[in-house]
Amino acid sequence: MGVDVIAEIFRRVLETVDVDGDSDFFDMGGDSLIATRVLSAVARHFDVELSFEDFFAAPTPTALANVIASVRA
Repeated sequence: MGVDVIAEIFRRVLETVDVDGDSDFFDMGGDSLIATRVLSAVARHFDVELSFEDFFAAPTPTALANVIASVRA
């Protein structure tokens, strides 16, 4: 659920095209400042509030989608 949307958010904020479900945000050059943009976009799209801890523990689109599903359940 939402892996493609999260991958697209990563593409936009990191200005890259090579993102899949297992792409690690930090390995692709993301940092804590850029992570705020991801969290903001995720909050708008999925209507959830995630913490930095959530994001740092789940830095791939697939892992983050699982966290969102868990929060929404």
